[in-house]
Amino acid sequence: MQALAERLDAALGGAVLERADLLGFASLKTAEPAPGVLVGRRIERVTRRGKYALLCFEGGHRIALHLSQAGRVDLEAPPKATRPRGALVRLTFSDPPAAILVREHGTQRKAGWWVLGPDDQGPLATLGPEADSEAFAELVRHDQSPRRLYTWLRDQQVVAGIGRGCTDDALHRAQLSPFAAVGSLDSDARERLLAAIGHVLAEGLEAERGRKGGLSEGRLGAHFRIHGRAGDHCPRCGATIRRVSFESYEVAYCTCQTGGTVLADRRLSRLLR
Repeated sequence: MQALAERLDAALGGAVLERADLLGFASLKTAEPAPGVLVGRRIERVTRRGKYALLCFEGGHRIALHLSQAGRVDLEAPPKATRPRGALVRLTFSDPPAAILVREHGTQRKAGWWVLGPDDQGPLATLGPEADSEAFAELVRHDQSPRRLYTWLRDQQVVAGIGRGCTDDALHRAQLSPFAAVGSLDSDARERLLAAIGHVLAEGLEAERGRKGGLSEGRLGAHFRIHGRAGDHCPRCGATIRRVSFESYEVAYCTCQTGGTVLADRRLSRLLR
């Protein structure tokens, strides 16, 4: 999301919003202020908070975009008038003429956008500290939560912006089980986790900044070493990368981070009955 915000800032910084076309009714998560209040306003910058891209307009108003798992952003120059499948919103700008089309693949329809007034934090209000902040570092070093590491790191109220891919790869790099309790970690494991998160985030940002192709390229996250690679060989020990499957996602891991333990997978258990 950081790389996307940087690309959008380079493309749209200083542009004036000409119109906002709502293409997916349920995608707009706010009723007030209406998108029309932004027409004629210039974008001062595009930035990020957690997993939200923030289009910051003069006067303090913002548009927050959350792409969820399958959302994409197309940069259109010149603007188009088509309505592709899964389209959520098209924001058209003048000076210079361009548009961004936000669309979502698949059927989940979890992506959305918010129009925020100058004093309105909207969904940003509940976000935890950023992953590279000292506040999060202190949390990692001292939190005694009984929650599993994977779900704790994925909770955006605990830490903002860490996704499934980063979680899988960071836990693998730190040699920690995704099902280990946060409170069970010793000081060495906590420092390994902090270092691993920092490394994976930096590596991912570098890869996304150098990625070729449009903003909406379908295959993102190809740089991950563990995430999405179940069945491949572990880059550390050579064993087969395993997964624990849930209804809408899966956790990737290797037994070299679980002390040789194969984690329970309900789907696999049902298949073996």
